[in-house]
Amino acid sequence: MRIGYSCWGFLGPGIIDTPDGGRSHRRALIDGLIRSGHDIVFLQANRDLAEARHDLTGSYTWDSGLPTIDALFLEWRWPLPGRNTTACGTAGHTCDLHRQDQILARYARSQHLPTVIWDKDLRLPASHPLRALPNVAICEPGLLPGPDATTLLFPVDDTVLDNADPAALAATQRHLPLLYVGNQYDRDGAFGTYFAPAAAQFRHRVAGKWTDVTRWPHVNFTGRCAFSEVRSLCQSAMATVLLLPDRYAQAGQMTQRLFEAVLAGCLPITPASTACAGKFTPPDLHAAGGQHVIDILRQAQAAAGTGWHIATLAACLERLDIFRLSRQIATLNHILESLTDAPCPPAKPQ
Repeated sequence: MRIGYSCWGFLGPGIIDTPDGGRSHRRALIDGLIRSGHDIVFLQANRDLAEARHDLTGSYTWDSGLPTIDALFLEWRWPLPGRNTTACGTAGHTCDLHRQDQILARYARSQHLPTVIWDKDLRLPASHPLRALPNVAICEPGLLPGPDATTLLFPVDDTVLDNADPAALAATQRHLPLLYVGNQYDRDGAFGTYFAPAAAQFRHRVAGKWTDVTRWPHVNFTGRCAFSEVRSLCQSAMATVLLLPDRYAQAGQMTQRLFEAVLAGCLPITPASTACAGKFTPPDLHAAGGQHVIDILRQAQAAAGTGWHIATLAACLERLDIFRLSRQIATLNHILESLTDAPCPPAKPQ
């Protein structure tokens, strides 16, 4: 199928001043769809070229018009007052929402094409009319999706998972006890409960956009880092804490921070209140509160490089299997087949 893909983000490293977490998995998904036999055309602006001066036009196709496609796939965009709700051409305006409205009107509503909406931030209102259209399928990246949604997780390339070595990861020297990479958005409660108490006890770093931090004067906030720095940061740290907005935690939705950490050997301490916590990390890494985070981190430091460390990382890697790219491609192909009479080609082995 020729799939029109709408996303407001990057395929490459992008720029520093952006909240685009999709860079960790978007290109893997696109390449998996192409290997599966689909043709992809990007329908939003080529931000890689326009903003990052990264020319990927030799490998991928962008179209600012309304090209002929067989199906539509959207990473859902929502109104952001003062940014994408303003008039085109005004200062600070981004046209992602206007463009999304345009392509939905043409393909989903007028042409009734098979349309998949990936609500990655759980922002699509429960009462939105798109949910009632028979040609539209809703996907959410949580293990407990809404009643009309299907789980589509953030993908990790099969080869990366298959080549991960817990013993080698455990043997890596790590100078930083505690790390968090990510932005503040809707995480204040989790941060204050789980991360801030441990930050008072251990050397640490918080890399990301955090603007309201006066309540945590002891925390080392270092601002946003380049996407290309994330892996080396995780490799330098013994552990992180998986901080989630409440709506994610209740839906069993884990962000890319889990596999970024695990694949670099950084232990992902997980709030025990997270729905489906056991599906993401082993019980030894589940924390009931700030003191529990401190206790786990002390244990991890004492056991660095030991059998416990290796076994714990192995248990984390095993749990990443649910994010395997081939699983997500199979899910998407099944959804597309359910929306059209034309069967999708089987995924090719990697």
